Amino acid sequence: MIDAGAIALAAPNLAHELPEADRASAAAVCSLLESLGCDEDARAAAWWYAIARARPQVWAEHSSGVSEDVRRLVEGQMQAETVWTLHSQGAQRSAEGLRRLLLAIIRDLRVVYLLLARQLTLLRAASQMDEGERRALAELTADIHAPLANRLGIWQLKWELEDLAFRYLQPETYKRIAALLDERRATREAYIAQCMTALREALQREGIDADVAGRPKHIYSIWRKMQRKGVEFGELYDIRALRVLVGSVAECYAALGVTHALWPNVPHEFDDYIARPKGNDYRSLHTAVIGPEGKTLEVQIRTREMHRAAELGVAAHWRYKEGGGPDTAYQQRVAWMRRLLETRDEDSDDGTGLLAGFRSELTEDRVYLLTPKGEVFDLVAGATVLDFAYHVHTMVGHRCRGAKVNGRIVPLTHQPVSGDRVEILTGKQPEPRRDWLIPQQGFLRTASARGKVRAWFRRVDAEANLAAGRQILERELKRLALHERNAERVHSKLGYKSQDELLTALALGELGGAQLARALGETEVPVQSSPRPQRVETRKPGALTIEGVGNLLTVLARCCQPLPGDAVAGFITRGRGVTVHRVDCASLARLRARAPERVIEVHWGETGERAYEVEISVSGYDRKHLHRDVTSAIANAGAQIVSSSSRADPLRGEMRMRFALRMRDFGELSALLAKLSGLPNVIDAHRLAAR
Repeated sequence: MIDAGAIALAAPNLAHELPEADRASAAAVCSLLESLGCDEDARAAAWWYAIARARPQVWAEHSSGVSEDVRRLVEGQMQAETVWTLHSQGAQRSAEGLRRLLLAIIRDLRVVYLLLARQLTLLRAASQMDEGERRALAELTADIHAPLANRLGIWQLKWELEDLAFRYLQPETYKRIAALLDERRATREAYIAQCMTALREALQREGIDADVAGRPKHIYSIWRKMQRKGVEFGELYDIRALRVLVGSVAECYAALGVTHALWPNVPHEFDDYIARPKGNDYRSLHTAVIGPEGKTLEVQIRTREMHRAAELGVAAHWRYKEGGGPDTAYQQRVAWMRRLLETRDEDSDDGTGLLAGFRSELTEDRVYLLTPKGEVFDLVAGATVLDFAYHVHTMVGHRCRGAKVNGRIVPLTHQPVSGDRVEILTGKQPEPRRDWLIPQQGFLRTASARGKVRAWFRRVDAEANLAAGRQILERELKRLALHERNAERVHSKLGYKSQDELLTALALGELGGAQLARALGETEVPVQSSPRPQRVETRKPGALTIEGVGNLLTVLARCCQPLPGDAVAGFITRGRGVTVHRVDCASLARLRARAPERVIEVHWGETGERAYEVEISVSGYDRKHLHRDVTSAIANAGAQIVSSSSRADPLRGEMRMRFALRMRDFGELSALLAKLSGLPNVIDAHRLAAR
């Protein structure tokens, strides 16, 4: 593999493959990158990208010898072409969405610097283009590149990108403001020189080592301030401006005191961006004062390091340890900048909109997806194509029947990645399905989409919801091999006023299967036992609480394999202590009929991490890898397979499987059975009834 230094030399040596204009442009881009402090890989990638565009066959021939870092930077620039194409199409686009998409599809933040440097190079030469091409370039710059430079804090590029785009988009306004600046330039420069001398001498008297200079004013920023404040050119405070650079934060505030002692400050025209930095980490003190001759003067005060960061942005922190990758501080800063690039409110000066967006996005990653028309939508990472359908429009979700990702049909549970083009296939009538609300099925990952489906079913008539809820309850009882008596009082245990209210909650997906399973198991069915002196003894964690006599050994019955949560009863067995059965166990019924006085009450104690054995049955239409998919689902649920058997029925085309598992409780069992029921070709999955 060629090292970075060799690559930086190798690409220019292939420059003869480039047309003269492309060669000059690539050299200009490299010069800009060097001024930003970017590394050799970034500069090499600028040359290779120019070659890849102009001479694809040359890039194909040499790319295998290029380092992984440089190849990633070249590919990032190529991927950005997707954004430029969408911008030029103009259909259903938003500049913010395109900026988000750009960030999502590039894997290395250095690509942004390459894009900004190339765009500025093109703008500088735009006077040679025709009017339409020049305007399209300026619109792209104003929508994408200048805001990115602002978010990255690269003032060195930001001002020129904004001014040149403004010059080509609003030439008359640009010329008017430029003329106003020019006609007073000599007087203004003489005035600023006088103020610089006075302030420098005042700072020296106080022992503050400071650099004092005039601050250049940019036409676009002047126009924006005129628009925002609704004032004319002559009413702006900061046409005349000074910048003071000192060595430390303490000296910043000391210099501010000297400035205010020298000239009176203008009320309400002071901003402390050191104590409260802007969202893009810009830090400085801004104040306006009444200078000599009663003229207003803006003064910015910052440390030299703050100034360097303001001019170069993240590039000022481009540091590499000896022997390899970027340092930890740099990586943290890049991660932080990625969030800033995703925020809204480009016109917010105080950064409140930016920081609010930053906080709201901090807890979750996003994916950025395209519609067939090129519109960009962002969703939480892990969202499905069905979530996307509901995000586009509620009725699109209700009518969703399928989806295509990049032209390929995918299931509704498919999770697209940033940059994917998603097309939703819809039916004529809205027909959402209730199983979309079951978390284990994986159809919906976002709360908003689930809320829209629930709202749909709430509008369905009450009887239909009750019937659907009753069907879900019966299915859960069957799955868990529980008696119907377990369901009689479960509504009160879950906090519902009536059974109908519980059934409606089940139908709307407001009550999950695991919650229901635990409540069903904990709803005790009365045990018939003979009266006897009552004494309660609690055994060690993981055991049972026994009502009756003595410190007896407890054994779980093999015939019914009770789980924590099952309603259970004990049968005193001579020489073996207490055998614990499920209350609906047929063996227990026979024992009770023979010796009712030996049946005692037993309750579950703290089970801890102990696992219990349970048997389940799974049936499905036979297909390749069906057994493997079932066992994988069991393993992923954290259950241990103790034994298994399977039998194929060729005549019916079915496969029947039986598993003995070790699981902790009802909730785990319910979640596993729901997951198994959702597998392709699975007809039924349930717990085996007590024998």
